[in-house]
Amino acid sequence: MKEIGIYYIIVVEHKDRVEFMKVLINKLKRVSKPFLIIYLITILLYVVSYINLFKNLLQLTNVESVVRSIALVLLGVWLLYYFISSLVNLILKKHIKQAIMTAISIILVVLMVIINYYIGLLNNSLDNLVDEKYVNYTSNLIVLNDTSINKDSKLGMINNSKDIEGNVLALKLIEKEKFDEDQVSYYSSYYEMIYDLLNKKVDGIFLTSNYLTIFSNDEFEGLDQTKIAYSYSEEMENQDTTIVSNKSLTEPFTLLLMGVDSEKDGLNASTSFNGDTLMLITFNPKTLNATMFSIPRDTYVPIACNRNNYAKINSSAAYGTACVINTIEQLTDIKIDYYVKINFKGVVDLVDALGGVEVDVEAPDYNVYVNTYKGRICEQNSLRQFGDNLICMDPGFQKLNGEQALAYARCRHAYLMSDIARNKHQQQIIEALAKKAANKSNIGKLQSILDAITNNIDTNMSRTQMLSAYEVLKNMIAKTLDDGEFITIEKTYLEYYNLPVRLSNNGYMTAAIGYYSGSLDAIVNLMKANLELEEKKVVKTFSFDSNEEYTSQVTGQGITTGDKLITMPNFIGNTVNKAQEWADAHNIALNIEFIDEESPYYNSETLDGMIAYQSVNYGVLINNVSEFTIYINDSSGIIDDENDWDNNFDDNEENEDNTIDDYNIPDVIFP
Repeated sequence: MKEIGIYYIIVVEHKDRVEFMKVLINKLKRVSKPFLIIYLITILLYVVSYINLFKNLLQLTNVESVVRSIALVLLGVWLLYYFISSLVNLILKKHIKQAIMTAISIILVVLMVIINYYIGLLNNSLDNLVDEKYVNYTSNLIVLNDTSINKDSKLGMINNSKDIEGNVLALKLIEKEKFDEDQVSYYSSYYEMIYDLLNKKVDGIFLTSNYLTIFSNDEFEGLDQTKIAYSYSEEMENQDTTIVSNKSLTEPFTLLLMGVDSEKDGLNASTSFNGDTLMLITFNPKTLNATMFSIPRDTYVPIACNRNNYAKINSSAAYGTACVINTIEQLTDIKIDYYVKINFKGVVDLVDALGGVEVDVEAPDYNVYVNTYKGRICEQNSLRQFGDNLICMDPGFQKLNGEQALAYARCRHAYLMSDIARNKHQQQIIEALAKKAANKSNIGKLQSILDAITNNIDTNMSRTQMLSAYEVLKNMIAKTLDDGEFITIEKTYLEYYNLPVRLSNNGYMTAAIGYYSGSLDAIVNLMKANLELEEKKVVKTFSFDSNEEYTSQVTGQGITTGDKLITMPNFIGNTVNKAQEWADAHNIALNIEFIDEESPYYNSETLDGMIAYQSVNYGVLINNVSEFTIYINDSSGIIDDENDWDNNFDDNEENEDNTIDDYNIPDVIFP
């Protein structure tokens, strides 16, 4: 009855607020001061923690909405109950009951603080992953260390008005430094422009600040002997923020993984990067099935943002993320929903944060590794250091630390398949990382994992889209608990052929690779089936040999059907008939001209009646070639019947294959 009376006094009788407060204060003056102070501090801490939790939980859209709502309601009800009941307990001097309720409230405060801490970490990480709206773009005039720029210097620039750092800002730099635009030669290829700089055909070229990261992977010897002569920067809207998708991660989606192989920690928002690692991934959250397609960096394809001129696919990265995406979409006819740009230097931190990853390390192919390194795989460390700093590992299944994982992901010189082998190893590392990251034992390592991710990853996913992955991740973990496997990953292999090709008619040769369209079609079909865009085509034939070890089929492997890219042969020194047969076979018009010793096309090393020069140089792709001209040596001036020359020269030794490999290629290590 006494308790009821107190409630009646507090709640009912004193309707006037002032009178109510006076009575309450008078009663509180008579309560125990230590208990009152503890009560007020507890209320304050609880309210602050609850408000922060309320704000943090509201940001976790698509994550346990019902659970979040129930938790907030229950915590709110407890706050109200504790506030009123504790006042009653204090006035009635029920100290034991008050102490118990305060202890419960403090436990809840501690729990809310911990939850707020981890949600805060997650929210900060998500904010850091989202692209910045504005970034600094920079164009630099690069020269050799012993070169200075003056009004007579020849400069090279990319001829693409959509290239911010290579063209747009380069023009502003020219204006700022008062250079003459007549000094500028325009290029369609970064590679050819850099070759000309290193061979001193131009004095300076315009490149982005991280040009060494982009272009100095064995491709251009001497590029490290360059310096920045002039520079121009401007804060502009981030071009990558225009790449958006409305797709939730609970639907089948595509993701393009782009590796930035840098010696530095962190990942700066920049329009250009090296594109040596390009991996197209599809994921179906309903079936927890993924496909992985590593695209070899030297694959020769039309570059979407460069007028569809053919070049190695990794060169598209020099124009920015959007160019890479558009080029791969054009290649595969698959829309890319999301991209993730990762600095592979950050792999060291991430692997170490996860406690290592388990990978089956492939044995080396070359004897130098067997003899010199005793069969081990050895590669530079994360700082690109050799000697005592080499990272070595034995072949076979093992747990790799961060440095070892990065070294294995980078290594290609130990393998006959070179870059193709490296792509395979990168798939192994990514698969191992994905499996390890989903392990529930990593909850305690959340901060170090998030630090490694946010410092080294950039993506176009919004906060809401990233949070939509929660349900998928929960299903993965549940499946792991059931059968130990949380995801099925189907690997692919693009069959290719060597394609020595000339960058332009008078340009340099480079060692690219072409792909078999039949192999690509099989890979694309697999990926579209996983995206539920079309039905998967079932292979209805199967062979089995009990004497051979069975290995699962890798989609695309072994398929060498479809058209190949064709380059112009070297006809110099051959007969006209040879050129005519080839031209007819490829539906290209052939023009024939006779030249004497006064002609600039005359070739003293070629016999009369033989081809001395061709207007389209060997090694040039013939995709856009509709006609070409051959020039025939005629020093005596007696060859006037086009039908007679082959009768006179059929016995001459000819190059039957007309392959580029039989001719001199410049002494340059090509990308």
